[in-house]
Amino acid sequence: MTLTIDEHSLKNGVLTLVVTLVEVIQEALEGQALRRLEGGELTEEEQERLGQALLDLDDALESIKADHGLTASVADLRRGLDDVVDDVLDKLVNPSQWVEDESGGTPRGRA
Repeated sequence: MTLTIDEHSLKNGVLTLVVTLVEVIQEALEGQALRRLEGGELTEEEQERLGQALLDLDDALESIKADHGLTASVADLRRGLDDVVDDVLDKLVNPSQWVEDESGGTPRGRA
Protein backbone atom coordinates (compact mmCIF):
# COMPACT_ATOMS: atom_id res chain seq x y z
CA MET A 1 0.00 0.00 0.00
CA THR A 2 1.39 3.37 -1.05
CA LEU A 3 0.85 6.45 1.05
CA THR A 4 -0.03 9.47 -1.09
CA ILE A 5 0.52 12.87 0.46
CA ASP A 6 -0.72 16.11 -1.00
CA GLU A 7 2.30 18.35 -0.44
CA HIS A 8 0.29 21.57 -0.75
CA SER A 9 -2.27 20.48 1.86
CA LEU A 10 0.49 19.26 4.16
CA LYS A 11 2.37 22.57 3.93
CA ASN A 12 -0.83 24.57 4.53
CA GLY A 13 -1.74 22.37 7.48
CA VAL A 14 1.66 22.77 9.10
CA LEU A 15 1.71 26.51 8.42
CA THR A 16 -1.81 26.83 9.86
CA LEU A 17 -0.70 25.03 13.01
CA VAL A 18 2.43 27.16 13.38
CA VAL A 19 0.55 30.45 12.86
CA THR A 20 -2.14 29.37 15.32
CA LEU A 21 0.43 28.47 17.97
CA VAL A 22 2.23 31.80 17.45
CA GLU A 23 -1.11 33.58 17.91
CA VAL A 24 -1.69 31.73 21.19
CA ILE A 25 1.81 32.69 22.36
CA GLN A 26 1.17 36.26 21.23
CA GLU A 27 -1.93 36.43 23.41
CA ALA A 28 0.07 35.21 26.39
CA LEU A 29 2.75 37.81 25.71
CA GLU A 30 0.12 40.55 25.46
CA GLY A 31 -1.35 39.48 28.80
CA GLN A 32 2.09 39.53 30.42
CA ALA A 33 2.83 42.93 28.86
CA LEU A 34 -0.43 44.34 30.21
CA ARG A 35 0.36 43.07 33.71
CA ARG A 36 3.77 44.71 33.56
CA LEU A 37 2.29 47.96 32.28
CA GLU A 38 -0.34 48.02 35.01
CA GLY A 39 2.28 47.12 37.61
CA GLY A 40 4.48 50.03 36.58
CA GLU A 41 7.41 47.72 35.89
CA LEU A 42 8.31 49.20 32.49
CA THR A 43 9.94 52.48 31.58
CA GLU A 44 8.30 54.61 28.92
CA GLU A 45 10.93 53.49 26.39
CA GLU A 46 10.30 49.82 27.23
CA GLN A 47 6.57 50.36 26.85
CA GLU A 48 7.10 51.86 23.39
CA ARG A 49 9.41 49.05 22.27
CA LEU A 50 7.08 46.37 23.63
CA GLY A 51 4.03 47.92 22.01
CA GLN A 52 5.81 48.23 18.66
CA ALA A 53 7.09 44.65 18.83
CA LEU A 54 3.58 43.33 19.49
CA LEU A 55 2.15 45.41 16.63
CA ASP A 56 4.90 44.17 14.30
CA LEU A 57 4.17 40.56 15.27
CA ASP A 58 0.46 41.08 14.64
CA ASP A 59 1.17 42.63 11.23
CA ALA A 60 3.50 39.75 10.31
CA LEU A 61 0.92 37.13 11.29
CA GLU A 62 -1.83 38.86 9.34
CA SER A 63 0.45 39.13 6.32
CA ILE A 64 1.37 35.43 6.46
CA LYS A 65 -2.28 34.43 6.78
CA ALA A 66 -3.30 36.65 3.86
CA ASP A 67 -0.39 35.60 1.64
CA HIS A 68 -1.12 31.90 2.12
CA GLY A 69 -4.92 32.03 2.34
CA LEU A 70 -4.92 30.78 5.93
CA THR A 71 -7.24 33.25 7.64
CA ALA A 72 -10.25 30.90 7.72
CA SER A 73 -8.26 27.76 8.58
CA VAL A 74 -6.44 29.50 11.44
CA ALA A 75 -9.77 30.80 12.78
CA ASP A 76 -11.26 27.29 12.56
CA LEU A 77 -8.30 25.76 14.39
CA ARG A 78 -8.46 28.46 17.07
CA ARG A 79 -12.17 27.73 17.62
CA GLY A 80 -11.39 24.04 17.90
CA LEU A 81 -8.62 24.70 20.41
CA ASP A 82 -10.89 27.03 22.38
CA ASP A 83 -13.53 24.28 22.55
CA VAL A 84 -10.97 21.77 23.83
CA VAL A 85 -9.70 24.20 26.47
CA ASP A 86 -13.26 25.04 27.53
CA ASP A 87 -14.07 21.33 27.95
CA VAL A 88 -10.92 20.67 29.97
CA LEU A 89 -11.57 23.65 32.23
CA ASP A 90 -15.19 22.60 32.65
CA LYS A 91 -14.06 19.11 33.68
CA LEU A 92 -11.67 20.60 36.22
CA VAL A 93 -14.21 23.03 37.65
CA ASN A 94 -17.27 20.74 37.52
CA PRO A 95 -15.99 17.15 37.74
CA SER A 96 -19.31 15.74 38.97
CA GLN A 97 -20.97 16.94 35.76
CA TRP A 98 -18.64 14.68 33.78
CA VAL A 99 -19.16 11.45 35.71
CA GLU A 100 -20.48 8.82 33.37
CA ASP A 101 -23.99 7.80 34.18
CA GLU A 102 -24.51 4.08 34.56
CA SER A 103 -27.19 3.70 31.89
CA GLY A 104 -25.55 4.85 28.69
CA GLY A 105 -22.00 5.82 29.42
CA THR A 106 -22.55 9.43 28.42
CA PRO A 107 -21.40 12.17 30.76
CA ARG A 108 -24.17 13.83 32.71
CA GLY A 109 -24.88 17.33 31.57
CA ARG A 110 -23.82 16.48 28.02
CA ALA A 111 -26.29 15.23 25.45
